[in-house]
Amino acid sequence: MQSKFRWVILAIATATLCVSNGMSITGISVFDQSLLAEFGWDRGELKFRDMVTFALAGLIAPFAGVVIDRVGVRKVMIFGFALLTVAYWFYGALNSLGDLYIVHAMLGIVLVCAGLNVAVILVSTWFVDKRGTAIGITLVGTSLGGVIFPQLGTQLINSEGWRSAYDWEMVVPVVMLLLTIFVVRDRPDDGEVQPVEAATEAPDDYGYVEALKTPTFWALAIIAMTTFYTVLGAQAHLFLHMLDMGESRQTATNAVSALFTAALFGKFIFGFLADHINQKRVLQANLLVMLAGAICLAMLKPGLIWGAVVAFGFGWGGLYTLLQLTAINSFGLAAAGKILGTITILDALGGGLGIWLTGVLFESGGQSYAVPFGVFVGMLVTAMIASFWIRPTRTNPH
Repeated sequence: MQSKFRWVILAIATATLCVSNGMSITGISVFDQSLLAEFGWDRGELKFRDMVTFALAGLIAPFAGVVIDRVGVRKVMIFGFALLTVAYWFYGALNSLGDLYIVHAMLGIVLVCAGLNVAVILVSTWFVDKRGTAIGITLVGTSLGGVIFPQLGTQLINSEGWRSAYDWEMVVPVVMLLLTIFVVRDRPDDGEVQPVEAATEAPDDYGYVEALKTPTFWALAIIAMTTFYTVLGAQAHLFLHMLDMGESRQTATNAVSALFTAALFGKFIFGFLADHINQKRVLQANLLVMLAGAICLAMLKPGLIWGAVVAFGFGWGGLYTLLQLTAINSFGLAAAGKILGTITILDALGGGLGIWLTGVLFESGGQSYAVPFGVFVGMLVTAMIASFWIRPTRTNPH
């Protein structure tokens, strides 16, 4: 019975990432036009909200890990979905820029309490065999959120107005809250969650301090920061950029969904290639695809926008998986939580800056995306250079 029930847990974990990412990051850009029209903010002021989200998520992630170890994943998820419901209620009643930043502080906590780490820990606890496959399926949830929630938000805005749209979307975290309360269990015997790495450490695993001394760690950190800067900056401004080019709200929404649909395929295809080809080469191929997308985007030509969207998403989908896989293969599992946690802090900072500074540069550059999209190209060139520092090894010199 427990063998079958773990697939229910897997489905809920995947839905958790879909909802937390879709409602905190990728699904809210379709509301931007309505917010700008009603409140008169500039894009830099509006997009600073995402800097608040990612900065807070990065800062509290290490502390949340301690709480998860003590109370279990389920209780943390319950808090996360309850807070997401409250945040969306406040979003629908928004009255000022300060209110906006408070709501996004809540969403930063949601990303930690109902996001990647809790989903991966939950699935890893229930799956001993087929763990890699289970985690891969779970990570698909992040892309699904980017496909589903922009479409849902646009339909609700068109039919109900933007404030009521937030109220209607509150139903989703309420459903997830109930599923978590009545269905989710921390582990098959319902005991406390045990660290996954406890049974899988190897003598050649790196310690945290030892990993920090390697070029590989800093190469991965730079790649994470620069690529998160570009992809989150691109997805956050794509909707408004499409509207600036004269496209309809629905077409702009379809572009956002297309980016994450491409990412979905990228995860599967590049993940498969990583099992059969040198992982470093596959990672570099991902960066080249993203760079091609950035160059197309920076040219500001309407005829190139769809190619840019597909290239960005496709390359990012594989890179998102390969960053974590390369870290694990390079350093082992003994200090994986701390190593990946540190990289998470850095990529969260990069993502927040990417969304915010793209808006600031748009306003300061005469309301043009020429400069901020050019920065994307520079960021990805930096990531490509850093990729040559990667030296995957499991031979610990200490």
